[in-house]
Amino acid sequence: MSVAAGTVLPVPKDLPPVEELLTVAVKALGGAERPGQVKMAQAVQQAVEDGEHLAVQAGTGTGKSLAYLVPAIRHSAETGDAVVVSTATIALQRQLVDRDLPRLADALEGHLPHRPEFAILKGRRNYLCRYKMGADIPDDEEEQLFDPREVSATGRMVQRILDWANETETGDRDELVPGVSDQAWRQFSVSARECLGAARCPSGAECFAELARERAGEADVVVTNHALLAIDAMEEFAVLPDHDVVVVDEAHELVDRVTSVVTGELSENSVALAARRVGRLIEQGLADRLQEAGEDLRALLAVAPPGRIDDLPRSLGATLALVRDAASACRTALGPRGKEDQDAAARKAAFSMLDEIHDTAQRMLDAFGPPPEGGSTSDSGGGSDGDSGGSVSEIDRAEVVWLDPAHEHGRGRVPPTLRVAPLSVGGMLRDKLFGERTVVLTSATLALGGTFDGLARQWGLGADDWTGLDVGSPFDHPRRGILYVATHLPQPGRDGLPEAYLTEIIELIEAAGGRTLGLFSSMRAAKAATEALRERLEVPLLCQGDDSTSQLVKQFAADPATCLFGTLSLWQGVDVPGPSLSLVVIDRVPFPRPDDPLTSARQRHVAAKGGNGFMTVAATHAALLLAQGTGRLLRSMDDRGVVAVLDPRLATARYSGFLLSSLPPFWRTTDPAKVRDALVRLSAAAGA
Repeated sequence: MSVAAGTVLPVPKDLPPVEELLTVAVKALGGAERPGQVKMAQAVQQAVEDGEHLAVQAGTGTGKSLAYLVPAIRHSAETGDAVVVSTATIALQRQLVDRDLPRLADALEGHLPHRPEFAILKGRRNYLCRYKMGADIPDDEEEQLFDPREVSATGRMVQRILDWANETETGDRDELVPGVSDQAWRQFSVSARECLGAARCPSGAECFAELARERAGEADVVVTNHALLAIDAMEEFAVLPDHDVVVVDEAHELVDRVTSVVTGELSENSVALAARRVGRLIEQGLADRLQEAGEDLRALLAVAPPGRIDDLPRSLGATLALVRDAASACRTALGPRGKEDQDAAARKAAFSMLDEIHDTAQRMLDAFGPPPEGGSTSDSGGGSDGDSGGSVSEIDRAEVVWLDPAHEHGRGRVPPTLRVAPLSVGGMLRDKLFGERTVVLTSATLALGGTFDGLARQWGLGADDWTGLDVGSPFDHPRRGILYVATHLPQPGRDGLPEAYLTEIIELIEAAGGRTLGLFSSMRAAKAATEALRERLEVPLLCQGDDSTSQLVKQFAADPATCLFGTLSLWQGVDVPGPSLSLVVIDRVPFPRPDDPLTSARQRHVAAKGGNGFMTVAATHAALLLAQGTGRLLRSMDDRGVVAVLDPRLATARYSGFLLSSLPPFWRTTDPAKVRDALVRLSAAAGA
């Protein structure tokens, strides 16, 4: 039964307890109820009833999706309010919407007042815009940036989108398989800022994004992502339907995803595109002024050193002020924002770009505090690049500005780009997310160094604002897995993998008979190891980048003799149960790069306030990734194997206790002979 939007449901009485509903769900789905799952479901139910925030660490195999979905659905049935479930990855979204929720809805249908309804909701950019398909809205791209082959490839993708548009029911980009480039998709999508709004848009009645919102408004459970959750919290208008409970799955990624949403950027391309777009609508002289400001920015960034900017050079301050003021003049010339005429859509799109440029430039200037007395960042006369146009103490600093160098990405070249990001998003989360509703945060990895406190601080939660619960894991880690730290190896250096590391990897892989996932701290290290070892190993060796990651994981899982090497997305995104994976090799403790602008600034900020910047930022980052990486080994109850960390610092450094206490309780050893013997036995048993 589907519930129409706006229908007022009677408040049900005597709903089955959450334990009974969980038992029904587990039985219907053919699973086995586990103590940790029951404990988590009860805690979620209690937190929702009491209106208290809850953080739950639930190891792989616990069945945490059911443990939060069942009490969430029960709460919706009891109150009539939707529950929002937010995830970090598309893979988990698809698992929930395509597998878990349909089966759960079927299982609980006869036990609740109505069959649970669910929907998925993404950002507007993810949906096809019918109006843009038929309207003459100028494309954002500079055709001269692309060679004929790229233009041709994009043209083929555009035709595929047009063909698909005639048959799709959702307009959801993720349903277009194989996918298309961002360049092609942008020609048929708009951001929330660019959208005319359903009431004003000629295609509003059949808008895919609005239809998705309508479906979400009728649902008991709305599945979304961390980015849209952050946007909903920050914007003055509601993006998600009314809800009083949020479940944040993959909560260990919440801070990074929210930080990404609120990071601003400015480059020659963004300014030039805005100047071109607005030039069709206003006096050309004003558009030329914005274009010239963008050219000044390009010239300045071309010679500026990349990295974090602690003090504002006068020349950069003057250029940012020029860009800001030119964007402001263009906005004024565009006239009223709500003006209705044939250029309404183009004007809305132009306003969107100009707002972004103006606000980002101002935000970058504000990051350095007020300009020094007697000077102004808008005064371009005098002063060298080294002259300071503004600075702020480390304690008072709220945001960090840095310059990313030019680089190749996909099919094109990305010019030097200025970025600005907050040192902390905790205050925003505390006020905008946790202050408005009850939040349940869950992941297999939340207790870093044996405590939830580190992540709770990043979320902006005080000691009395939340309750933490670790329901453990059904896996018998000491009997099923070995954590091996190669203390006989030298500490890793900056000049690539030492020969001793390569030899160690070869010996481990040969003992395991392949079956190896290699997790490296950088793509350069992964590729270097692949090139060095392909000639010295007799087993197939795949490397991230050879094909799509999903395809490589499929190949890896299909052939037990195969090895797969890669970097960040493999640390958290691989789920390969069974005999194809019995060895996880980690080349080094995954600390952030010392020159990473944001993490280094956060580390200095903590230190300036009297804290331990290294442990709070760098060690916490490393512990989170290590826990995720080691979690790739045991994915089912029958799995067994070895996690081999080649970096001896995991056992010998002063911070090793913090890192080790963040990992599953595997049996530990530093003896390479014992590990090789164990792998040989595992390989023989798997091949028997």
